[in-house]
Amino acid sequence: MKRLTILGSTGSIGANTLDVVARHPGRYAVEALAAAKSDTKLLAQCLEHKPRYAVLVDAAAAERLQAALKAKGSDTQVLQGAQALERVATLPEVGAVMAAIVGAAGLPATLAAARAGKDVLLANKEALVMSGALFMRAVAEGGARLFPVDSEHSAIFQSLPDDFQCGRAGEVERSGIRRILLTASGGPFRTTPLDRLARVTPDQACAHPNWVMGRKISVDSATMMNKGLEVIEAHWLFGAPLEKIEVVVHPQSVIHSMVEYRDGSVMAQLGQPDMRTPIACALAWPERIEAGVEPLDFTTLGKLEFERLDTQRFPCVRLCQEAIRSGGTAPAVLNAANEVAVDAFLEGRMGYTDIARIIENVLGEIDVEGLDTLERVYAADVEARALASRYVARLPQVSRSSP
Repeated sequence: MKRLTILGSTGSIGANTLDVVARHPGRYAVEALAAAKSDTKLLAQCLEHKPRYAVLVDAAAAERLQAALKAKGSDTQVLQGAQALERVATLPEVGAVMAAIVGAAGLPATLAAARAGKDVLLANKEALVMSGALFMRAVAEGGARLFPVDSEHSAIFQSLPDDFQCGRAGEVERSGIRRILLTASGGPFRTTPLDRLARVTPDQACAHPNWVMGRKISVDSATMMNKGLEVIEAHWLFGAPLEKIEVVVHPQSVIHSMVEYRDGSVMAQLGQPDMRTPIACALAWPERIEAGVEPLDFTTLGKLEFERLDTQRFPCVRLCQEAIRSGGTAPAVLNAANEVAVDAFLEGRMGYTDIARIIENVLGEIDVEGLDTLERVYAADVEARALASRYVARLPQVSRSSP
């Protein structure tokens, strides 16, 4: 039986992981659940899945959880603080760690799991975007196995040879890969005239044609910053040079990504837009297990369309590519500047097209440093946020009308 630690159990990835795990009680057991401060949700999860440990970063939330579990007669031990995340990620009895804590808060525990040689089920984007070289070094030194949970990267992984090892040098060349093709929906502004983009509103940017998501990730999808960040992730996950990673616009979002080989073959992964598929894949690879996902009905799909990426419409993809070429802390700078810019746009303090301009200005002004410690990553993040905030403050008052 494989014992699991789930970092970020109260979020959507964590909840879907628990759903898959519950379908296989003889195969998986939950050793530890961890969250930031959602004690009510974590209480319900603890009562259902009976982990040995429950972790909350927030001290007051941890106290409430401990009292509630005691009142219910639960034996789950409550731990508190960021260091407790690292503790449950490295427990000797734990075989796999689902890394699903959003943002930089999940970085130390994810790195610790890699150094401890765990199976790391990676749903934390920042581990590769902010600290790619550092994280992949930890994977190699710890002898960890890395499994992507993001739907596009899982699709790529599933289209690779069964013996492909994420992060191992030379795997792309050995496997005969010509191109990695990341599919993108194109978001809500795929056909909007370019001269109208400056006037779009936050609500329009969040109205994704295919997915219902949070507002920040919806804006990232509209600008295709999310796809640029996925290029960065793919570069590190699969050891692929930028020239072998291509973004293809696929409005229907049925094909999640593809791999083209030297002999002309193209392997594609198709499926329902349900995160339980990549989660189940990461949990059981190379086996396939039931995940509760509805079968794909090909008779109702209709046509599948593909378009070239419009770099003028989606400059954020280019900025992500430039950040990888710059190396070091540049991707961390880009990520931080984007978060500040998107927040400002959602709050009505600047226009939609200002997002890419601010990111480009910040990338051009901050000196890139080597990426050898998490402290360097955090310092770059803080500096980029401060500079991006200053750029936002200089912008004129936003005035919009419908595009």
